[in-house]
Amino acid sequence: MGLLMTTPLRIIFAGTPDFAASSLAALISSEHQIVAVYTQPDRPAGRGRKLTASPVKALAIKHDIPVYQPQNFKEEPEQAALRALNADLMVVVAYGLLLPAAILDAPKQGCINVHASLLPRWRGAAPIHRSLLAGDSETGITIMQMDEGLDTGDMLYKSTCPILPEDTSGALHDRLAEQGAEALLDTLRLITDKQLSPVKQNNADACYAHKLTKQEGLIDWAETAEVIDRQIRGLSPWPVAFTTRGDDTLRIISASPEATTTTAAPGIIIETTKEKIIIACGNGTTLSIDRLQLPGGKPLSSRDVLNARKELFSTGTHLGI
Repeated sequence: MGLLMTTPLRIIFAGTPDFAASSLAALISSEHQIVAVYTQPDRPAGRGRKLTASPVKALAIKHDIPVYQPQNFKEEPEQAALRALNADLMVVVAYGLLLPAAILDAPKQGCINVHASLLPRWRGAAPIHRSLLAGDSETGITIMQMDEGLDTGDMLYKSTCPILPEDTSGALHDRLAEQGAEALLDTLRLITDKQLSPVKQNNADACYAHKLTKQEGLIDWAETAEVIDRQIRGLSPWPVAFTTRGDDTLRIISASPEATTTTAAPGIIIETTKEKIIIACGNGTTLSIDRLQLPGGKPLSSRDVLNARKELFSTGTHLGI
């Protein structure tokens, strides 16, 4: 068994964002051989819309790993190029391209995926955000053997991660990126030791994590403070929850449910203290806005906003209409 443990695998890595770069970094420092990295084509980014390499590409270049950036794998030359790499395994993490059967079957042991949910819950594009928005108490990482379905393959490894009351999608993303990298290395040990026990997913328990849209950020003050708090945290740092005050859009960066109740209509500002703007929500619940962003401004604490523009948030002002 000791001999098997040290058998390095020839691995192709496919991924694009920061989340994937964490797993690539773990592979780079492991005993395994990364023969190539696949990542999405460079995209325009920033104010200058300059073509920018993905975090995964930047890390691969730093470590002199060959990088491939096909638009897709529909053409035979792209498939042949990947087959020619003669890989034992392909590791896919938030790559963003659909892989046809010809690619899934190319490496000797197929393709495995690092997915940021406890499958079969939250298959699809935005599992971290959806777990928060739904009020799940925990999420985690599932490593699965990929098939032609969307996150439907057999589960090879799972690790759980509690969702904390103050978690934003950003904070949860960072913890799961680290956890995903650790789970990947554990799974590779099981593969080299031939100790994998694949488990089929129960499709009846599956739910789909749709991509986020900016419009999902619009706060409905008739929801309870707890639901709105989850919306604010679940959409932080992107696309950010927002409300309106007349024609202006106010971005709500962070908030917290208050213990007090009210009979005021949802959306009414019922109190401002030195540091808080307290708003009536559904079912008589109340929410304190802690950080927000005025049009054309930067995110500020409620204290700073009230010091500068208290007249915008006088008691009785109705948000969201």
